[in-house]
Amino acid sequence: MASDASWALQQAIFAALAGDATLTGLLGGARIHDEAPQDAAFPYVTLGTSRVLDWSTGTESGAEHVVTIHVWSEGGGKKEALAIMDAVRAVLDDAALTLAGHSLVNLRHVFSEARRDVDGELVHGVLRFRAVTEPAP
Repeated sequence: MASDASWALQQAIFAALAGDATLTGLLGGARIHDEAPQDAAFPYVTLGTSRVLDWSTGTESGAEHVVTIHVWSEGGGKKEALAIMDAVRAVLDDAALTLAGHSLVNLRHVFSEARRDVDGELVHGVLRFRAVTEPAP
């Protein structure tokens, strides 16, 4: 099922990000959240929207996933957020992640944007990745 693959992909992404010393060094620890607590220390990363599309062929099942990662920084400018975004991209772009019950065909960076949040104080970085999964043989 695509939702199983989506959950397996999210778990693998979380583990890869939390296990990267460069990223956790920039964050000041493993500040990677599915949903950030209200008192979360800055900077941090959250796993955002995950969209799944059918990518099956006439003979094979598959799913295309569009995954959004958010970076939150109050570093005064975009420098901190951009450095964290670069680290996230380095960890995930073309990564060979292991997914429970599924095979990751590919994982590619598609889009990045850093902007001042509507509150005027935070910098919000957005990264989007595209992944294709198949059921494990």
